[in-house]
Amino acid sequence: MVSIKGLLRIFRRKRFPFKFVYSENYWMLDLGNHVFPVEKYRLIYERILRLGAKKENILAPQPAKEDDLLLVHTSKYLKKLKTGILSQSEILTMELPYSPELMQFALLHLGGTILAAEIALEEGLAIHIGGGFHHAFPDHGEGFCVVHDVAVALERMRHEGKIQRAMVVDCDVHQGNGTAFIFSKKDYVFTFSIHQMDIYPAEKPSSSLDIGLWSGDGDEKYLSSLGSHIPRIYEEFRPDIVFYLAGADPYKNDQLGGLNLTLEGLKKRDGLVIEEARKLHIPLVVLFAGGYAYDVEDTVAIHLNTIKVAQKTQRRYA
Repeated sequence: MVSIKGLLRIFRRKRFPFKFVYSENYWMLDLGNHVFPVEKYRLIYERILRLGAKKENILAPQPAKEDDLLLVHTSKYLKKLKTGILSQSEILTMELPYSPELMQFALLHLGGTILAAEIALEEGLAIHIGGGFHHAFPDHGEGFCVVHDVAVALERMRHEGKIQRAMVVDCDVHQGNGTAFIFSKKDYVFTFSIHQMDIYPAEKPSSSLDIGLWSGDGDEKYLSSLGSHIPRIYEEFRPDIVFYLAGADPYKNDQLGGLNLTLEGLKKRDGLVIEEARKLHIPLVVLFAGGYAYDVEDTVAIHLNTIKVAQKTQRRYA
């Protein structure tokens, strides 16, 4: 028979000491036969409920407003998105079929990242079950990214006086070219990207700090390279908030990457990025970015592991 103390330990183990941001509309976008696994959002939501997340701690965002978008994106590009008057070349570069539903999807994810940033600043950590569209540029979309949710959320937090300095820690397998370009001349943002060199994007603008790895490098090389800069960059730059793009695509069975990381390697990556930020009491927004495993359940498992690492860490440093 389980004692009351035992039941309390089980209850505490299941509780999540942070809030999630998620909308059921995230997975209703129909992309047809596309490599982008929209269904992963719903699957992650269902799993966290089974793991003990309370619905009242899963907050639904509102679509971002045009004023927010204009903090980063050009009015000409936004007009094209609103009217759907994009050239075939622009659609091919975006690598997603344009539709009004796609625009709503992008605006809702952007609203989600803004909400997650607000929560993180108040409570120390928030997880957005979505976001991380780091290939979008001010005047065009690229690589499955329509608008740059991280850049817009960051600029809004700064515009409202909630932060002065911010950091983007991008561990997606693809370099955050949009992020690097947008913040290239803004000294109040430190952009860090650890990525695979021999894949998209072909042109990689310089981040504040780039770590370029190669196909097959694996856990040891990856974790050694990451650990040589974190927590040092946290301590030296001292951001008011960190946006962590916890991409699942460095995984060994990902369709679009070849870094060959294991599930355990990815968990150690998450532990390093999340724990070192929270140890210094830096507010942290976790975004899921990419993930294209042959089996979507692998992608979901990787994202759930990130959540579990955040759960354990936040209990320790909240």
